[in-house]
Amino acid sequence: MNIVRAEDYHVPVMLQECLEGMQLRPEGCYVDVTFGGGGHSRAILKELQGAGMLYSFDQDPDAAARAPQQPCFTFIASNFRHLARFMDYYDRLGQVDAILADLGVSSHHFDAMERGFSFRDETPLLDMRMNNRAGLSARDLLNSYEEEQLADVLYRYGELKQSRSLAKLIVKARSVAPLQTVGDLIAAIRPALRPDQEKKLLACIFQALRIEVNGELKALEELLEASLCVLRPGGRLVVMTYHSLEDRIVKNFLKGTDDSAEAQIYGTARSAWRLVTRKPLVASAEELERNPRSRSAKLRIAERIR
Repeated sequence: MNIVRAEDYHVPVMLQECLEGMQLRPEGCYVDVTFGGGGHSRAILKELQGAGMLYSFDQDPDAAARAPQQPCFTFIASNFRHLARFMDYYDRLGQVDAILADLGVSSHHFDAMERGFSFRDETPLLDMRMNNRAGLSARDLLNSYEEEQLADVLYRYGELKQSRSLAKLIVKARSVAPLQTVGDLIAAIRPALRPDQEKKLLACIFQALRIEVNGELKALEELLEASLCVLRPGGRLVVMTYHSLEDRIVKNFLKGTDDSAEAQIYGTARSAWRLVTRKPLVASAEELERNPRSRSAKLRIAERIR
């Protein structure tokens, strides 16, 4: 049996910047809402030295199998949109020192071809579910959504101007036979693929389908709202995004959130956050060379002020 090492499962992006942004203390309480291969979580646990507490979320059964067994660590097999509910269960509301969210899809998901996240292999079934035991798969979506719904998904989440023509091609192809595999989808949209832009277009299509299948942007919004009641005053929110849709949501949230009584009465627009990073941090040239998947990462750090 081939054993996959944690560093092969997912290489943590901007690891040191994330740890510094969290302002880790050995006795602190922290949450990693995207456990993945456990790279960030294991680094946090080293800093805690058995004294503090780390809660890590991940809905992927593959991630659960990799969770360490330590007294100061609790793995929560759930989507991070339920952050507040679980922190309430563990009596940690308003007590967490920092939340880390690495929103990227792990290297494992792209490299495990059978999960259907990548277009590098045309044989796998179209799945794309982070939790492959629940919810609609990408093939369910492609074969059941109305043409207008498909066009909307491709336009909103893939930012594709040709979304209507792509949706028309998909509907036409599935009228002959259901789309089941990655190859079926590529064959369906082949008339719209220009050789010089094929990879970019496919990347945008697969991103759009993955976001819709997993409800990623709605889950992110719920996570951000939950951070307001989970973090203590002075607690840190450390969020790493990988595309403009995510980054825009995080940026606007940190700029405009005000849950105070004064804001509700007078409609003031002060933020509930102090921006630690005015502009997002990006990977260093050295890291880009070592880990090309870090090239699109943007790291934003903010501190809860009320």
